[in-house]
Amino acid sequence: MTDTKTTPEMPATAASAFLAWTWTAEFPGDLTIDGYPGGLQWLTFTAGILTTLHALAGYGIRGLRWLLPAGNNAPQFLTALGGFATTWFTVIAISVELGGFVNLEPGGWIAAIASLLPLLGALALPQELTGDTKTDLKAYIAKAEKIPAPTPITPWLERALITVITIVGLGVFTYGIDTEYGELFIGYLILVAFTMWALHTAGLLDRISRIVAHNRSFTLAMGFAAAIAFPFTQSDDHYANIGVNILIFGTVALGLNIVVGLAGLLDLGYVAFLGVGAYTAALVSGSEFSTFSGVHFPFWAAALTGAAASLIFGVLIGAPTLRLRGDYLAIVTLGFGEIFRIAVNNMDGVSGPDITNGPNGIAAIPDLNLFGFNLGESHNIGGLTLGRFANYYLLMVLIMAIVVLVYTRAADSRIGRSWIAIREDETAATAMGINGFRVKLIAFALGASLAGLAGTVSAHVTYSVVPTPYQFAGSTPPNSAFLLAAVVLGGMGTVAGPLLGAALLYLIPEKLVFLQDKSLLAFGIALILLMRFRPEGIVANRRRQLEFHETGQLDVPDTTTLTDEPAVTKAGA
Repeated sequence: MTDTKTTPEMPATAASAFLAWTWTAEFPGDLTIDGYPGGLQWLTFTAGILTTLHALAGYGIRGLRWLLPAGNNAPQFLTALGGFATTWFTVIAISVELGGFVNLEPGGWIAAIASLLPLLGALALPQELTGDTKTDLKAYIAKAEKIPAPTPITPWLERALITVITIVGLGVFTYGIDTEYGELFIGYLILVAFTMWALHTAGLLDRISRIVAHNRSFTLAMGFAAAIAFPFTQSDDHYANIGVNILIFGTVALGLNIVVGLAGLLDLGYVAFLGVGAYTAALVSGSEFSTFSGVHFPFWAAALTGAAASLIFGVLIGAPTLRLRGDYLAIVTLGFGEIFRIAVNNMDGVSGPDITNGPNGIAAIPDLNLFGFNLGESHNIGGLTLGRFANYYLLMVLIMAIVVLVYTRAADSRIGRSWIAIREDETAATAMGINGFRVKLIAFALGASLAGLAGTVSAHVTYSVVPTPYQFAGSTPPNSAFLLAAVVLGGMGTVAGPLLGAALLYLIPEKLVFLQDKSLLAFGIALILLMRFRPEGIVANRRRQLEFHETGQLDVPDTTTLTDEPAVTKAGA
């Protein structure tokens, strides 16, 4: 449904990846070999293939029309822009790191020009249907009216599609974690961002979201199957360590999502509940540095104790403060977070009671032993070796499943609808008979207990607990600022949103070491841009998306309603 007369041929970008871009292997990825792409060249190759596929779909090639359900040219432009950005980032990085453009081989210049041509061609395409294209469209519709409506996709085919998407998603995520140097990770982020944007404007993400909505249970099961499969794709336990920390960070963010995303309570000291759970587990798990060194709870008891302690602290903090609203509540919770960090720092037997060992923390926390399975040792399963962090990763997948179940059941319950009513308008909700204080206190306590549960695993993964990480802001997660950013960035009120936000906010400082001192500035700029262009977050809650955008805009079709049922348009009235 596009005007394809000016659509250029676009395989040159992909072909240029098979040329040598520089003469020396000092630039990471070894881009010196003709005939075999390396490092960032594979990203350029992928971008070229995606651009070519969307161009062919614009020509109406049979078998590819499904790539453009929205019938516009925006996906071609965005995939071409993604290839251009990835290629030129590589060219500029080579020049900066090696000392000038003289270090580029002819293949590098060819790749830069080849990636520019599709972008210029895509810019020449009309964004709306005009001229002959409108005539062709009318003829197509007139012809389609004489043909019976296509048979809807069968349930088994929908599930097959979800399975394929899950496998692709696991591959993309694994590739991002396995990137060995910062330049490759930046190129990966650029390509993924523009590809997802292109799929969104093409209308594919909207179609996929409808299929997922019809198969929520199966999609959730496939998601956890992919999570379980992740450690079996890794040969280095370091990447499993990144995975387990992402899950811990994501679990805490999901608990905060109850408080912020569902109930609308701005909590700036939430990381303290993670600390309460971690310190509680450290005290009762048999560490020789614990005040209760003779106490050694089994994990299930330590986990319940940590969650219960965080729940109690949530009630104690929430009871006197939740009658406040807005900025006042945010200031009080910020104060609670700082009080917790200062308190555990001073409980060293000198400035206060000897409970937490002060700045030195509680070290030598033993590894967990579940049903005779020592998580601190490597194990062979099906010929594959699972290291210590892979074991804890699988444990966190189980805990994440419990947290997601609690979150979804609570959100879909009567209390969940009360949280949403309080978030939208507390005065109106109170007038309708909702006990605002009780509802908010339940949200606060439940969110705190989930954070405490994650803290119990965190204490065993890191072997020690110290006060330093439990602050409002810092160079690395988890801290309250990063947790709040993960919820807002990913999408408030959703399950996948905080998990995606947590993964991004943990991976970026981990992969881009030079950003650690400037991470807050970088994420502050990112949040400003997000609030401007996509205030509902990356993974948008459907209701919030319709609140932020009027129908007729690019990301919300005219035929969209709050219930996702087709709306009556002027043309069809």
